[in-house]
Amino acid sequence: MCLSIVEKLLLIQIKFLERFYTEKHEWITIEGNIGIIGISNYAQEALGDVVYAQLPDVGSEIEKEAECGALESVKAASELYSPVSGKVIEKNEEVEKIPSLINTSCYEKGWLFKVELNKFDELKSLMNEEAYNEFLKSDPA
Repeated sequence: MCLSIVEKLLLIQIKFLERFYTEKHEWITIEGNIGIIGISNYAQEALGDVVYAQLPDVGSEIEKEAECGALESVKAASELYSPVSGKVIEKNEEVEKIPSLINTSCYEKGWLFKVELNKFDELKSLMNEEAYNEFLKSDPA
């Protein structure tokens, strides 16, 4: 994959920023041109004990904000939406076997899937941790 100068500069900028969030409570971290995606602590607390995870298949192309999987808990079901567009290159098979990893380690062992990014400018619309925390204070949900 050939990156433009703008994309390279954006990656350099992002490298120093930890995690980005969507209004639907998904998060993404960036390693090179790979995005690692999961749900936030807020989302896993709202869901309760996760008992089932349906993750996107490796090789599938997903679009930003498109439904790409689902999580089910003892009290609710929730669709997963991708924070970015790209090709799924890995899914966390451990989470499919042991969905409770999402509750016990949503930012580390409970990540959901990895995407090879193809539209780096989509990252600009996501919230950093500070903005996300402010969003949570104002979120009526």
